[in-house]
Amino acid sequence: MRKWAGFVAALVVTAGLAAPAHAAEPAASVTEVQVSGPVAQRFNLVVLGDGYTAAEQPKFFADVQRHVRTLWSLEPFKSYRSYFNVFAVSIASPESGVDCDPGLDAPRRDTPLNMGFWGGCNAQSVQRLLTVDDAAAQRYADLVPGTTRANRQILALGNSSTYGGAGGTYATASGGNALSALISPHELGHSLGGLDDEYDYYARNVPGGAYEGGEPASIHHTLLTEPQMRAQHAKWWRWLGEPSESGGTIGRFEGGLYTQTGVWRPSRHSMMKTLGYAFDQVGRERMTQRIAAKVPLIAGGTPAGTIGADRVVWVRPMHPVDHRLDVTWTLDGKRLPGRDAVDLRTAHVKPGRHTLTATVTDPTPFVRDPAARPSASRTWTVDTAVVTAPAGGPAVVASTSLPVGGHDVVYVETGEPTGSIPEVFWSLDGRYAGTGTDYALDLSRGTHTLTATTGGTTVTWTVDATGPETTAELPPGPEYHDSFTLKLESPDGMPEFRVDGDGWHKYYGWPTDPNAPYLFTPRGTEIDGLAYGNLGEGGLTVSPFSERKPGYGQHRIEYRSIDAAGNVGPTKSVTVTLLP
Repeated sequence: MRKWAGFVAALVVTAGLAAPAHAAEPAASVTEVQVSGPVAQRFNLVVLGDGYTAAEQPKFFADVQRHVRTLWSLEPFKSYRSYFNVFAVSIASPESGVDCDPGLDAPRRDTPLNMGFWGGCNAQSVQRLLTVDDAAAQRYADLVPGTTRANRQILALGNSSTYGGAGGTYATASGGNALSALISPHELGHSLGGLDDEYDYYARNVPGGAYEGGEPASIHHTLLTEPQMRAQHAKWWRWLGEPSESGGTIGRFEGGLYTQTGVWRPSRHSMMKTLGYAFDQVGRERMTQRIAAKVPLIAGGTPAGTIGADRVVWVRPMHPVDHRLDVTWTLDGKRLPGRDAVDLRTAHVKPGRHTLTATVTDPTPFVRDPAARPSASRTWTVDTAVVTAPAGGPAVVASTSLPVGGHDVVYVETGEPTGSIPEVFWSLDGRYAGTGTDYALDLSRGTHTLTATTGGTTVTWTVDATGPETTAELPPGPEYHDSFTLKLESPDGMPEFRVDGDGWHKYYGWPTDPNAPYLFTPRGTEIDGLAYGNLGEGGLTVSPFSERKPGYGQHRIEYRSIDAAGNVGPTKSVTVTLLP
């Protein structure tokens, strides 16, 4: 199995120390964490470190590794990780730590990005709001060659073990808290997806009041009833009644936008309400749209313009990890066969001028609204009077560069000759497997060798199709009195668990200590206003303020792990009984 450490341990420094625009600021170095394609054709996640001294840079890279591997284990980042490049900007801070950590009376730190809790040491804010100097963050992000504000997302990690983060133009998270790697995708939900918090409180231990506004602009909050949503084709009406990706069923659950009553959200719990759970379908759909909007779905091919009818025409669609994009060709509105290319010489083009269009559409089930489905088109004017000069190109210009899992779609891109469509031959474990520019794997276990050959060039991948194993450590049971602990470990995967068939929940140890096992009790253990490990509502909850009935009785706990190549390991389970 492909190890996470092996995935990110291949960090390569791509730029030496470079000073930002302000000469007094510390120099920084840029490191490639993942490069899946040209910067101009990818969404570039730039991770900045603040409050890490020169001696603490290994800690920064370990924090980056943890955040990135967690991100790739969550949808839709998992399926679209090939749309991302990830760069780490290492800045040697004069002092260790960040401002006002953990309290307003804590010392201020001399750090390049001036990160601080309490909204930058504001007594009117809340502790968990971790802010960063936007101008400084942009200056350091500018050190990543080719990235701009339009094609990148900044994630700033503060050197702290205190829980906190923020979302907006940029996203922030504490680097070392047990939950910090789950703060990142939540804050990216704000920064990238424009999603709102589903919390029913603003300050911990202070219940929110009643919502008093009109119909929220938020896509995942509403005043409408389920029949009204269906009748008006409003909000998440297309998803109503579906099993939620974060547990339960998509419906109408009261609370959100920092209020307890008067407004409703789609799921009982999801990423935007409770860290550890997945985005539900409503949030996942929006995140899929926003990720797709950050990249050109047609990343290359024959430039638009006037072309002859005596040639091959090309498009280069993007390549999600787990599925193909659809490509449709039309000539004057009539369908032509072809995917990455069409040969107009076989289309019997009549003399004159015609319109050729290639449309690339993402068929992902993550997007149910047809109007929101990611799509892009390129159009040419075909003039039969134009004579095309012959052109060739290298046999292979690009191919899958990420770790390959057992259910991935692997691709090669050939050159773009005007006179022919090169054939690509695939072989799996030495046996002929077909032709085409990509190959969809469907392997359950083992290590395999996949090759693609074209024009005398062969590209080879080692496919790891075995999901990671997960070990569980519980006290001697299966009956426990009042509480029990669970510790999950996977040497090359990200563990997760679920209780009584509820949503899968990322395992992070214990909120105050990542090395401590997770603790289950009948009503949960309260930490900073949230009850962790509560078994009292038919499954695991992490929530404040709710009336928590004792969760005595029998519970089934399932657990598994996801590795860097996207393989999901075997699901194991244990049944426990909690007694008074």
